[in-house]
Amino acid sequence: MSLTEIELGYLLGVLAGAAHFGGDGKQPQITLRMHTRHEALFRWLEDRVPEGKLYGPYSHSGRDYYQWMVRGAFLRETFVPLIVPHVLLWDDHVRARFQDMCTRYHIPTS
Repeated sequence: MSLTEIELGYLLGVLAGAAHFGGDGKQPQITLRMHTRHEALFRWLEDRVPEGKLYGPYSHSGRDYYQWMVRGAFLRETFVPLIVPHVLLWDDHVRARFQDMCTRYHIPTS
C-alpha cells in the first residue's frame, strides 16, 4: 500500500466522516458504508488499499450501498499504524471511537 500525502489526507477525511470503528467480538474492523453513487471512491480504495475488501452493491430496505472493510492482521499491523500519527486531526468523537476499537481489541497506538 502506497499513498501520497494528499491521498492519505483524503483517506483520513473519509474515515473521519463516514467510517465505523468496531469489530465482531473476535477481530477489529473499520467499515465504510456509502451509497452506490460513491462507487468511484470505493474503486479508488480498492486500488490504493488492496488489502481491504469491497462488498456490494447491496440494495436493502430502499438503500443502495457498497461496504468496504479493513480487518485482520493488515488492520493491526499496517492500517492502524498508518492512521495513529494523524488521529489528533480528528475531532474528539471520531478519535474516541477509533481509540475505543484499539483498546477493545488490544491494538497498540503508541
